[in-house]
Amino acid sequence: MTPTLVRHHGYADSSAPVDAAARARDWAEIQERMLAPLYESVFDRLEVGPGTRMLSLGCGSGLALLAAAGRGARVTGVESDRERLALARERLGPGPSAEAGARTAARYARLVERVPAAAAGEPPYDLLTAFDPIGSVAGDFEGLAPALAAAVPLAGRGATVVLTGWGPPERCATAPVLRVAARLAGPARAPRPDGWRPALRDDLEEVAARAGLKPDGSGRVSCPFGYADVESAVRGLLSTGLFDAAIRATDRSQVEKEVAEAVHPHVRPDGTVWMPNVFRYLVCVT
Repeated sequence: MTPTLVRHHGYADSSAPVDAAARARDWAEIQERMLAPLYESVFDRLEVGPGTRMLSLGCGSGLALLAAAGRGARVTGVESDRERLALARERLGPGPSAEAGARTAARYARLVERVPAAAAGEPPYDLLTAFDPIGSVAGDFEGLAPALAAAVPLAGRGATVVLTGWGPPERCATAPVLRVAARLAGPARAPRPDGWRPALRDDLEEVAARAGLKPDGSGRVSCPFGYADVESAVRGLLSTGLFDAAIRATDRSQVEKEVAEAVHPHVRPDGTVWMPNVFRYLVCVT
């Protein structure tokens, strides 16, 4: 699956407060689709289908859930961003008057803000996924540990857990853009270690070890970031949240300007933007 190039309107007023709903929609309409090849590659490898019960941590606006549900899997998505969660519900849920559709959707999709407690009589999950890639921000794998600690007990013995991360910076054209976020954040990111740093080879293995998981294979997937133009690229990249510290330290207009400059080398003659990237996934078992 190739990222679709979508044109959007110009930037919002840089002096205005961040519009959480607009940013979530930028994520859903522009950026989330960039990871679609990763989702499909994992689902193909694991033969996700009607017998799969999947719990997805950080499910965003639900694109991976939709892909799994389209294969017949029963899915539960966990997303702390309420705006993204609302969009996921729009994608996976029925219309407000579709009573029969509500019953159908309830059989395969569930969307919540936190990892749900185990329900009596409910079978365990056989697949846990964390598709929000680590390795773009130093120490970002720390935030995954609590979610895994809550989710792993809901999985059956021998269940599959998939962790994902950025590939080597030399194979990720977006790496220089992420460096802009760290540079502009400057001292504002202290004492938190949330500046950019290259993904390390054993990041995913370290997360797995901390969660008591046994690695059982890995893979790499090409996920090019493709945009209709520079404006769409900036909106998509800022929707990730990776530039929030930089915006707090400077201002949105400065961040937009410098991100646009970092993206410029990847503008093609027709005005579209194309940034090849590689992402890595680690397959583990409980």
